[in-house]
Amino acid sequence: MTEPEHLSFSTDQTVRNAHQVMAERREVCPVGRVSAGRHGEGWLITRYEDVMSVLADPQVKRDVRNVPGDQPDHGSRSLSYLDQPDHTRVRRLVNKTFTPRAVEPLAPRVEKLADDLLERMADAGEVDLVAEFAVPIPLFVICELLGVPDQDRADFREWSEALNGTTRGEAQDAKREKAFDYLRELVARKRADPGSDLLSALSMAAADDGSRLSEEELLDTALLLLVAGHDTTVYLIANTILALLQAPEQMAALCADPTLVPAAIEETLRYDSPVNLPPQQYTAEPITLSGTTLPAGEMLLVSVLSANRDAAQFADPDRFDIHRDQNGKHIAFGHGIHYCPGAPLARMEARIAVGKLIHRFPDMRLAVRPDELTMRNSLLMHGPQKLPLRLS
Repeated sequence: MTEPEHLSFSTDQTVRNAHQVMAERREVCPVGRVSAGRHGEGWLITRYEDVMSVLADPQVKRDVRNVPGDQPDHGSRSLSYLDQPDHTRVRRLVNKTFTPRAVEPLAPRVEKLADDLLERMADAGEVDLVAEFAVPIPLFVICELLGVPDQDRADFREWSEALNGTTRGEAQDAKREKAFDYLRELVARKRADPGSDLLSALSMAAADDGSRLSEEELLDTALLLLVAGHDTTVYLIANTILALLQAPEQMAALCADPTLVPAAIEETLRYDSPVNLPPQQYTAEPITLSGTTLPAGEMLLVSVLSANRDAAQFADPDRFDIHRDQNGKHIAFGHGIHYCPGAPLARMEARIAVGKLIHRFPDMRLAVRPDELTMRNSLLMHGPQKLPLRLS
C-alpha cells in the first residue's frame, strides 16, 4: 500500500480500495499530504470532525481568487466554487426554481421510466445495472429539468465522465470543450426564447436587488446541475444495490418491508457515499486540524466517504445496517453553505429506482465477484463503473 505520509490518487489501486485507504489515513495520518492528479498537491482530510470543521470554516475558500498566492483561476462560477457573498446571491436564484415542490411532480414520470427499463431488462439473463438502469433514470430527469431536447441527450453521459475523471488528455479535453460549447449554445437559446424548464427559469430569475446570473454564472451552474444532478444519483442507486447484495440479511429485511427503502438509501449515503472528494478548497488563513497547522494558500481535499465511516461518529461504521438510527448525521450531501440543493431530487429518484428494482427482481445477484468490479476512475464520484447482475 502507498506510504501514509504521501498518498497519490492517480493510481487505480487507491480508487479501487478507497475505504481501506481512507481507514488507514484516519488512523495514522488524518491530515496528510496527497497528490491529486491534475489537481496538484494538497492535504487530505479524513476524520469526521475535521471534515465538518473545514466545510463550515469561513476561512476555507472554494474560489481560488479569495486565497493568497499564485493560484490559477479555474474560471468556474458555479455554486460549488463560489464564496460569500456571491454564493448567497446565486444560491437564492437557484433555490427559487430547484425546490422539493418542483421535484415531486416528476415522481410519476420517474416511476414510468423505471417500469419501462425494468420491462426491457426482464428478458435478459445478465445486465449491467449502471448502464441499463442507474444511468438512464437520473440522466432523463436532469435533462427534463434543464430543458435539454431529446435529440441532444446521447452525449451527456460521456461528457460527464470526462468532466469528473482523474486524468487529462486530448480526448478528455475535447469532450470537456464539447460539453461547454453545447451548454453555452443551450443557455443562449434559453435566454432568447425561455420555456418552462429550470434553465430558462434560472436565466430569467432575479435576486432581491434585481441582479441576474451573469452568462458565465449561468453556464457554470448549468454544468454543475448536469454533472452533480445526475452522476451522484447514478452511484447512489448502484451503491445501494451493491451494498444490499453483499448483505443478504438486509436485502431480506427490505424485501419483507418495502417501507424501509428510504432508510436503505440513507444508510447507503453514509456507508458508501456516491461522493468521495467534493471540489477542492483552499485555506485563506492558517488553520489547525487534528494537531496539524496548515498555512494559508494550501489546497484541501475533504473525504466525505471517509468521514461517513469514522468510528468516532458512527458505531460499527463498516457494517451496512438499514435499521441504523444515526443516518441523520451523515454528510453525503455536504455541510454548511455548500449543502447540495439537489438532495431531495436524488432521494426521490433513488427511492423509486431501488424500490421498483427490488420488487421486480428480488432474487437478483451479482454476476461477478465483488473484487472483480471496476470502480469509477474519479476523485469526485465513488461507485462501480459497471455492475453486472443476474436477475433470476
